[in-house]
Amino acid sequence: MNQIVKFLTSIVLLAAPPMLYAQKPYFADGYHGGIYGHYPLWVTGFMASKLSSHPEWRVGLEIEPETWDTVRIRDPHGYSRFSELAAGSRVDFTNPTYAQPYCYNISGESIIRQFEYGMRKISGHFPGVQYHTYAVEEPCFTSSLPQLLRQFGFRYAVLKCPNTCWGGYTAAFGGELVNWTGPDGTSILSVPRYASEDLEENSTWQTTAWDNSTDFIQAAYTQGIQNPVGMCYQDAGWKNGPWLGTGDAIKNGSTYVTWTEYMEKISSGKTDLDWRLSQEDIHVNLMWGSQALQRIAQNVRRAENSIIMAEKIAAMAALENGYLPEDKYVREAWRTLMMAQHHDSWIVPYNKLNGEQTWEQAVNSWTDTCTSLSDTIVKGAVASYSKNSVHTDDLGHIRIFNTVATQRSEVVRVELPKKFPRKGISVQNSKGIELPYKIEQDRGQIWLTFRADLAGLGYATYALRKTVSNPAKDERAQVKIAEDGRYVIENDMYRMTLDPTKGGTITSLRAKFAGGKELVEGKGEYGFNEVSGHFYDLGKTFSSMESDARISVLQDDRFAIKIKVEGSVASHPLTQFITLQAGRRRIDLELDINWKGNVGIGEYRQQQSWTDNRRAYTDDRFKLKVLFSSTLSKAELYKNAPFDVCRSSQKNTFFGTWDSIKHNVILNWVDLVQDNGAFGMALFSDHTTSYIYGEGYPLGLTAQYSGSGLWGVDYKISAPLRMRYALVPHQGRWDSAGIAMESARWNEPLISRYGRGFQERDRTIVCSSDTGLEIPAMKVEENGDLLLRLYNAQEGSRTHRLTLGFPVQAIAEELLNGQTIGMVRATQMGENTSLSVDMPSHGIKTLRIKKKNKFN
Repeated sequence: MNQIVKFLTSIVLLAAPPMLYAQKPYFADGYHGGIYGHYPLWVTGFMASKLSSHPEWRVGLEIEPETWDTVRIRDPHGYSRFSELAAGSRVDFTNPTYAQPYCYNISGESIIRQFEYGMRKISGHFPGVQYHTYAVEEPCFTSSLPQLLRQFGFRYAVLKCPNTCWGGYTAAFGGELVNWTGPDGTSILSVPRYASEDLEENSTWQTTAWDNSTDFIQAAYTQGIQNPVGMCYQDAGWKNGPWLGTGDAIKNGSTYVTWTEYMEKISSGKTDLDWRLSQEDIHVNLMWGSQALQRIAQNVRRAENSIIMAEKIAAMAALENGYLPEDKYVREAWRTLMMAQHHDSWIVPYNKLNGEQTWEQAVNSWTDTCTSLSDTIVKGAVASYSKNSVHTDDLGHIRIFNTVATQRSEVVRVELPKKFPRKGISVQNSKGIELPYKIEQDRGQIWLTFRADLAGLGYATYALRKTVSNPAKDERAQVKIAEDGRYVIENDMYRMTLDPTKGGTITSLRAKFAGGKELVEGKGEYGFNEVSGHFYDLGKTFSSMESDARISVLQDDRFAIKIKVEGSVASHPLTQFITLQAGRRRIDLELDINWKGNVGIGEYRQQQSWTDNRRAYTDDRFKLKVLFSSTLSKAELYKNAPFDVCRSSQKNTFFGTWDSIKHNVILNWVDLVQDNGAFGMALFSDHTTSYIYGEGYPLGLTAQYSGSGLWGVDYKISAPLRMRYALVPHQGRWDSAGIAMESARWNEPLISRYGRGFQERDRTIVCSSDTGLEIPAMKVEENGDLLLRLYNAQEGSRTHRLTLGFPVQAIAEELLNGQTIGMVRATQMGENTSLSVDMPSHGIKTLRIKKKNKFN
């Protein structure tokens, strides 16, 4: 702890009046693990026996809920004995999430489902269990948890993880209790990692609270904490039983407590100290840039997006046709996604899972299952629209589904049947207006490209007709080669210049919608879309700017411009793709590197013990990264988190040791904004990873690390690098610029399907004119109720006005645990329904909607 704080604290205590009650230490013992993360079958009976033998012992549990399915079958005696204790006061289920996710690295909706499915599973085994206190063994925290926990019925939380801080820890703050306050203003009474709770010396995984050491207790007393509490959640399978001993031999005279018991019977039970915990107070670090973690994060993101979109499209079909996907498909899609989000898959991806496949291999299988089942759900929903329809069209229809609640006008590319005619057709919207299009053959498939317009969350239908005329040729040429060999690309949004002599980097990018604002700072040592990294075996930093690139034009028409840049970095072939779509701010980019073999990339080759504080894989300036040296001066940086957006207070993201971790996580996006708020540039990533930024150093996205990592594992390069990212230049700050919604559109692209028999009509199920309102989830339950989750992705409270494209009988607002908290007034307008919902800053609300009659 900061020595000045210690000194000032001691002065305050000397001047304070004597305390009227005795000081006494407490300890929260427990177990962590599960059938996937390690849980020998003898553990259940062992816990029951130790609880019976030692009445002073208490147990907090963070056990994967699926574990109890196996235990019930394979150890019925132990299961029966433990069932008698489970709902008692000596057992506390403190983390009922389905797969113990880190939380900060997945979507907010995923966190909700983790609690929902996990609590349902545990309660199915132990009906009397109640959930009062959230406590975890590893840093499974994110800033918006107070809101989620309170809606699930939790009363308290614990912000410590003293014995397993490999992947990080929370900032030290406060004393006995704090009111942990989330971005929406919701507070939950919490035990923090005390300001006096130091990181353990000569350790890279513990704080001083892990064993109620004398130093920890005395430091807490000195700080003024009368009843300090330490914690150790043992890995299931450890055979020591009570961690601090038993009877009169319990270390330092400590008393075992459950966390709920401590909060309600030992602590003061209240505090005036509020802590609006920032996402940057969660100091976390994983093997960002390693191929194993990169593939896991990409697969999880892909699966997250697929099941969310599938549920929404199924809900649209349910409202209109009564379609309900098989519940087993939905449950298994979510189950496999949640297992892929297990914290062990992210921190020990090379560990064997039950002695068979590695965590990474399991994640690949799980996410493939999730996306496959999601596709099955979507296919069923789409088929339901034409099941009983009469084929009145000549060539079929295209139906476009939009799963976000705002208007979209975007280019779509739809696959058509292989024998579809390539000439003599027209594309018409529901009003009969013919649209420009392009039809082409690519690798034996027929593809149709045109621009689709949708008013909100719903669908639009486009008819394909026979015609004697063909679309006029698009003669425009938006890509030109200047005399000096540079490529100049210009559409309605941007004027971009690529220099092949500088590795094909972007040497100029002017935003026409902002008066020609130049984004590229072209005079410094760093480039824009430059790829560089330190190859430590070669003792040098290499850059894509050091070699010439070959530039080719893959597409140049009314719909889009797509450029291919082929270069190299340290002799390894590198390809980048740049796509500009007409009328769209977002610039899509892709990086592919076909590595010639495993090479070392990072600060240095780690030779020391894996327990050393100094780590080679932490400073992202040395990893392979994509850099964007911009003209944004004195910029502020914002980054999104689950149901939150954080304004960074860090001068930089650079650190090299375990005890100096800085928050450098990009979930979906980070955004740089000039200090006057006039102009900014957001960076999107297709997976959770790290970003780089600091004084004198441009914004960058981590692309690759190769070398020794956690527990001495060699994180090798074993396959080509494939990653997508995007840039969104914009006017104003992130919220006024609609960056959150832009990210939602990128993660939930328009879904296009060809079919015969679709009725020629458009439907808008949910519409909001406010780009700050997101729909994290929409699903129809078996009883026909529509569950609609709303998220105010803006700073400040808002009244959001929604239009539902169907008449309703009643609308109730409910908590995440299903408790109804009130009815929502709505106005019927013919076949539509209008309502207003007051939302706090970064608040979520769930509406249960009972539709009126059939949706026509």
